[in-house]
Amino acid sequence: MVLVAVFGVALLVAVLLSGLAARTVLSTSFLFLVGGALVSDGFLGLIHISPDSDIVSVTADLALFAVLFTDGMHVSFPKLRENWKNPARALGLGMPLAFVGMALITHYLVGLDWTTSFLVGAVLAPTDPVFASAIVGRKEVPAKLRQLLNVESGINDGLALPIVLVLIAAAGPTAGHAEASIGMIGLELGLGLAFGIVLPLFVAGLLKFKLLGAEPKLQPLLPLAVGVILYGLCHLTHANPYLAAFSAGAVLTAVSPEAKTAFEPLGEALAELAKFAALLVFGALLTPQLFGDLSFGGYVVVFLAIVLVRPASMLLSLVGTRFDRREKLVAAWFGPKGFASVVYGLLVLQAGIPQGEEAYTLIAVCIAASIIAHSSTDVPIARLFNVDDLAGIPGDDDGAGIPRDEGAAAEDTDERDPARP
Repeated sequence: MVLVAVFGVALLVAVLLSGLAARTVLSTSFLFLVGGALVSDGFLGLIHISPDSDIVSVTADLALFAVLFTDGMHVSFPKLRENWKNPARALGLGMPLAFVGMALITHYLVGLDWTTSFLVGAVLAPTDPVFASAIVGRKEVPAKLRQLLNVESGINDGLALPIVLVLIAAAGPTAGHAEASIGMIGLELGLGLAFGIVLPLFVAGLLKFKLLGAEPKLQPLLPLAVGVILYGLCHLTHANPYLAAFSAGAVLTAVSPEAKTAFEPLGEALAELAKFAALLVFGALLTPQLFGDLSFGGYVVVFLAIVLVRPASMLLSLVGTRFDRREKLVAAWFGPKGFASVVYGLLVLQAGIPQGEEAYTLIAVCIAASIIAHSSTDVPIARLFNVDDLAGIPGDDDGAGIPRDEGAAAEDTDERDPARP
């Protein structure tokens, strides 16, 4: 119960400071990360968590599932068909370049073998828009830029997962059975995709019966029920829950837009809670010993991963597009490592591969550095796009919380994010 009490205190502090965080470099994500580190064995010793604790894998798993489910609901297939080229460049060129770049610097600067180095690259290749909310969540930011970051981060988790699993199988004690492992991975991914498509379609079909239907007060719980069933079904059958979550969110939005509209406030709140819980638990793993175990070459890799590998790979993938220079630089900078990398890093640690602990240490420090760097710079960079109303708190001196005029609202309508319905 100590962990529950600590989470409650951290949540209260984060809510009270959220207005300030929305206008400054202070970040609520950073607060939970630091809060978890302070109460861990490395400092106050209030909670005792190790990387192999069930609470670590469960919270990270739930957070990633919740975030991907809500991310999927932000995808509009008609709009995506119209504006698919930029996300396709980021996923088809930028992500492989980042994957290979991370593997190269990991191998030569840290000394991990090639298989484990490529595994580190696969774990750190996915990005997460949660830590750049002031960018992806503001209508003042160009819609094509928000769509690029949203769609890229929503899909790259699923693209990286099979590579991570295959490389774990290749590097692990059962490497001789790699073919069987690849077949099992394909089956899990296929089942996850199938469940993510079929279950929302089945529920949408039920709603067509005249005797069935949710009253307005309970309508937000319909997508929640789909998510809960899907999560349990995936874990019972060993289907991939992350691919299922993202595809289910997208399909549910396509077949039942009214359900998505009703669920959105609740879904975003639940995803935030899951995110904060995972950050608190992950922060508890960031002990002084963990940072001390990373070599100097490892810290160089972390620095290059944030300021060179991601920016360079994204800039190369956007050559020839209609993004202006400022938009390209913003897209290149915001490649934060998030919950997918946390979950995949834990898979690496728990797989028992020869250099798994060294790889996990590098991954964990890189994720922590990325969260701090990206979640503390989204607000200043958002101001480059004239995003002034960042907090929405009535009574602010800068006018935050004052409703904008009808003309501004009309402009927002015209400039809606193509990735959102």
